[in-house]
Amino acid sequence: MEKIGFIGTFDKTDFLIYVSRILVEMGKKVLIIDSTVNQKAKYVVPVISPTMSYVTEYEGIDVAVGFSDYNGIKRYLGMPETAALTYDYIMIDMDKAESIESFGIYEANRNYFVTSADLFSLKKGLEVLSGIKLPIQLTKIYFSNIMSDEEDEYLNYLSLGYKIKWQDEKIYFPLQTSDQEVIMENQRTEKIKYKGLSSEYKDALVYLASEIVHDERSNAVKRAFKQLERGII
Repeated sequence: MEKIGFIGTFDKTDFLIYVSRILVEMGKKVLIIDSTVNQKAKYVVPVISPTMSYVTEYEGIDVAVGFSDYNGIKRYLGMPETAALTYDYIMIDMDKAESIESFGIYEANRNYFVTSADLFSLKKGLEVLSGIKLPIQLTKIYFSNIMSDEEDEYLNYLSLGYKIKWQDEKIYFPLQTSDQEVIMENQRTEKIKYKGLSSEYKDALVYLASEIVHDERSNAVKRAFKQLERGII
């Protein structure tokens, strides 16, 4: 089981769902934990009878909402706290400092800092990391077509004094109106469809999924994604 942290105040719900659906198509068992303040998953992931905290299934993805730690999820699933969750990948969406501690992000297999170039996302996102107790390695995910060197250096400047080691690699997700329109339509129809997404957004999804499964050539990920594009389930 691999734990992967996605830290920051930028909205991460939709792209985590889209990446996770690719992993499910590859036969992986995936849990998304929404531990954010707004709990967007509660509103965009279909559920018959939502409660304060619950786990629901969405196109093969398990989505947990309203939990402050793993033990709460285990209790909900009827598991003893000493048992291990049986997922290939657990994706943790965090925008609170407490979640970093309670979900054991220091021991995660990989952690990402998700942001755009606007100051709120940068500064508020870093605020989440201001109270970390141990050094943490982070890979930047920028929701922008490309960040200038000056903008990237500005984030590095803002994070001086934090216990962060930035990885050299940076991942870019495009911000296009057409992608947002497709995502909103999918939310309304309660489906995960990739048709209509820009090639740049699709490439970013495939790239991130390839990183998560350690598929450097991304052949298996690309095959799974093409099946989803064609509607072959």
